[in-house]
Amino acid sequence: MKAVKVGLLGLGTVGGGTVEILQNTLPEIQRRLGQTIEISIIAVRDLNRPRAVDTNGIELTDQPEKVVNHPDVDIVVELMGGTGLARELLETAIRNGKHIVTANKALIAEHGNFLFALAKEHNVIVTYEAAVAGGIPVIKALREGLAANRIEWVAGIINGTGNYILTEMKQPGADFDKVLKVAQELGYAEADPTFDVEGIDAAHKLTILASIAFGIELQFNKVYTEGISKVSADDIRFAQQLGYEIKHLGIASRTENGFSLRVHPTLVPQSVLIANVSGVMNAVMAYGNHVGPTMYYGPGAGAGPTASAVVADIIDVIRWQNQPQADRVPELAFHTDQLQSAPVVSIDEIESAYYIRFFAQDHAGVLAKITTILADCNISVEHMLQEPSKNNSDDATLVMITNVVKEVDLNKALKALQGLNEVDGEIMRIRVDALGA
Repeated sequence: MKAVKVGLLGLGTVGGGTVEILQNTLPEIQRRLGQTIEISIIAVRDLNRPRAVDTNGIELTDQPEKVVNHPDVDIVVELMGGTGLARELLETAIRNGKHIVTANKALIAEHGNFLFALAKEHNVIVTYEAAVAGGIPVIKALREGLAANRIEWVAGIINGTGNYILTEMKQPGADFDKVLKVAQELGYAEADPTFDVEGIDAAHKLTILASIAFGIELQFNKVYTEGISKVSADDIRFAQQLGYEIKHLGIASRTENGFSLRVHPTLVPQSVLIANVSGVMNAVMAYGNHVGPTMYYGPGAGAGPTASAVVADIIDVIRWQNQPQADRVPELAFHTDQLQSAPVVSIDEIESAYYIRFFAQDHAGVLAKITTILADCNISVEHMLQEPSKNNSDDATLVMITNVVKEVDLNKALKALQGLNEVDGEIMRIRVDALGA
């Protein structure tokens, strides 16, 4: 039985997990596959660094080009990250006729259109299950399991760091900065947490999910992105009083004028299952016209879960490589000549209910002024809370949940409210989504 030869670019957390799975689970994999897999070469940054896994019998190199040019390597597994050198190496590998497995969501979201076209030209396969939601097989579920459906929307908690922070902010005395520091100490957040807490990581993943769900080209630069750094413990507390949880969601949906792609904090009803996903866990919901709402839940990062997805992709590549190109499962679910350059609508055009919180003077007639401004913009208030200000006896904190309105109309109302002398400070606005409930 001829072994399929694999070369790895990177031996960090996920790379080590991939080696460990292939070492410890190979008999089971061989039973599934009917072939054996052998790691031939691994590119590492430092040849002298101690390894957490056994690399005996595996060639280590600090020259990654040796992996993509290696004559015996059938599949290149890219686990190094970034979009510069990683793209150059994978382009070379594809031109050399090597199949690709990657966990690099930024690379797929930003350069996937090019890489998939190049792979088709050279009759090789690019797989990327590990790029979104770690060990949750959500790519396969959308691409294959829901293939009979027209997907209406996809929404998910697709960044564990942000979900951990929002979960921990429910604790008494917690605030964003304190919880972020703990997340960094635990290794859940990087020293520079921008990609996680400002939604860039989630936007990369949402770009991929939207493309698979709707059959549209990857359009990362059109995703509206908003982080969680302005969400306060008070917002979380008020949301819970009103029957909601605040989650940092990626949401992709069909609209009359195109598609909406957005990442932002969202109030979700506590009755919706995804509202109860806590800590570093991930969850993705998808709504198909025949199946209705489905949800996929599990660990979104870590050596074991992510490496599990990497090895599953290696197995798929081996199964598909001898099939005619037309019979393979397309990388983005739809055949490349069927992908649409569909318009992505502006965030101003979306329709949503809204949570708004602000300080207003607690005097007679002030509430009437506020509700008049909202009414002039065709906005009604579904729920309202009022609480005395902790810092100023003349002020009250007002919290409102509006009806469903266009964002552009809400923005007009907020601008007018901000102009009132009786309204103090910045107005906090968070979108509300029932996710089909």
